[in-house]
Amino acid sequence: MFSGLSAFPLTPLNEAGIDEATFVRLIERLAGAGVDSIGALGSTGSYAYLTRQERLRVAQLAVQHAGEIPVMVGIGALRTRDVLELAQDAQKVGVRGVLLAPMSYQTLTEDEVFGLFEAVTSSLSVPLCVYDNPTTTHFEFTDELHGRIAQLPNVASIKIPGVPADPAAARSRVERLRALIPAHVTIGVSGDAFAATGLNAGCEAWYSVIGGLFPQLALAITRAAQAGNAQEAERLSERLAPLWKLFLQYGGLRVVAKAAELRGLAASCLPLPVKPLQPHATQRLGVILDELELA
Repeated sequence: MFSGLSAFPLTPLNEAGIDEATFVRLIERLAGAGVDSIGALGSTGSYAYLTRQERLRVAQLAVQHAGEIPVMVGIGALRTRDVLELAQDAQKVGVRGVLLAPMSYQTLTEDEVFGLFEAVTSSLSVPLCVYDNPTTTHFEFTDELHGRIAQLPNVASIKIPGVPADPAAARSRVERLRALIPAHVTIGVSGDAFAATGLNAGCEAWYSVIGGLFPQLALAITRAAQAGNAQEAERLSERLAPLWKLFLQYGGLRVVAKAAELRGLAASCLPLPVKPLQPHATQRLGVILDELELA
């Protein structure tokens, strides 16, 4: 399940709670498109803003409505104790994998991050994906730390935040990490603008924000890269450059949440104090979605 397109859906919510019916429709949309896996409760799924019970319910719904598509859920939290409880919840509802970012209020050391993954992996019965997301965690993994963590039991994939834009530099970056981790551990690229380059450089998976809302679009890029058609994958990605620019300017969560609203797929997906795009950005996004014929 840690290869191909892993689509990360929004968690539709407001201050009253989760919009379960809308979330189910998003999951069924992904399952119907034939994505390779579903990554519920990632950053796009607003996991850090939800209570333990809300996260349990989202995990239950994702597993129940994904059909044959394997589901991975995020278990990141500030305390190791809480991460372990979230891991237990996820396993009880039948997830096929978990995703862990080293969340923190205090700046963590490498030894503290290793200790977190060591404690969690020792009690898991499902595989784990290491979530390297310095934008939200403010922790910078080194390749050497990835290598140490990848030796732990149940570690199956590393989700890196992006690759250099230059194809040769991207391949060198992937090969450098590959040399430090076991052969069974896959490397997945996130940062949607870098996905085609990352896949062409040897990443086995794309952990995708846009794939959680418009899966056919992301599948076309993924399948082109998997077929060895690097040029087509890059062409399809470059066509989305205006969308990637909005991601960079406003953050993928805000952009994809507003896109879901504009396309009638979800009414509200942002937890306060996070606010939606302003009118001028919303207008620009609407034009881009129309030009790209995304529905």
